[in-house]
Amino acid sequence: MTTKTLIGAAIAFACLAGAAQADKLDDIIASGTLRCAVTLDFPPMGMRDENNNPIGFDVDYCNDLAAALGVDAEIVDTPFPERIPALMSGRVDVGVASTSDTLERAKTVGFSVPYYAFENSVVVAEGVEGDSWDDMRGKTIGATAGTYEAIWIEERIAEWGEGTFRPYQTQADVFLALSQGQIDATVSTTEVANANVDSGNYPGISIIAKAPMVPDYVALFTMRNEYGLINYLNLFVNQQVRTGRYAELFAKWIGEGEPAQLTVPNAYR
Repeated sequence: MTTKTLIGAAIAFACLAGAAQADKLDDIIASGTLRCAVTLDFPPMGMRDENNNPIGFDVDYCNDLAAALGVDAEIVDTPFPERIPALMSGRVDVGVASTSDTLERAKTVGFSVPYYAFENSVVVAEGVEGDSWDDMRGKTIGATAGTYEAIWIEERIAEWGEGTFRPYQTQADVFLALSQGQIDATVSTTEVANANVDSGNYPGISIIAKAPMVPDYVALFTMRNEYGLINYLNLFVNQQVRTGRYAELFAKWIGEGEPAQLTVPNAYR
């Protein structure tokens, strides 16, 4: 092999090595902008104020992440069914959208450790009798398509062998349908249920009970092969908790009680 060939090979190898080292974390920092998928019809996690500006727990969380990276935050309003497609199509860099860390989703995207955990409540329309989830047997129950709650409801209806599941595009659509009597009930995170009942935007709805579901752990997500960015997200979540910022955001947006523990007993700390 000639000297010229050796030099050419060395240059090519160096270029390949540089390309291999570059990752999404570097790209975000270099671009100066972090694009976050956030669902803005999911109060108090994501919503708009009277001036149509994005606000909420997830909005602040994205802003905190951008600040840690030293870049500007861009909030991309992303309905629940579009969260993963938005990432896969390159419209966003990271999902900060109250996304359950299911094994099925993990086949497509990479998750951080949980940054929040929800309990769920049963919400019913005016005139619907019952004071527990079991009393919803045989009724028409709606939820946002593809969500943790929707999957759980469909499974329960299948087990009962009666009742109807009705999917909707957005959380707002679900509560509007509930208020108008198009469905009998829904299951929603307790935080969202309380916010929607208290808002007065959906007359006639009420919370009757907690849903018998395990806590819904939600995580940040990005492309599954972006290990450097996923590692950064994990450390960021850890720092949000240990600096007290997680508790501060909880007090600001949820207000009542204590923030949920993000550790899973006998699994990880």
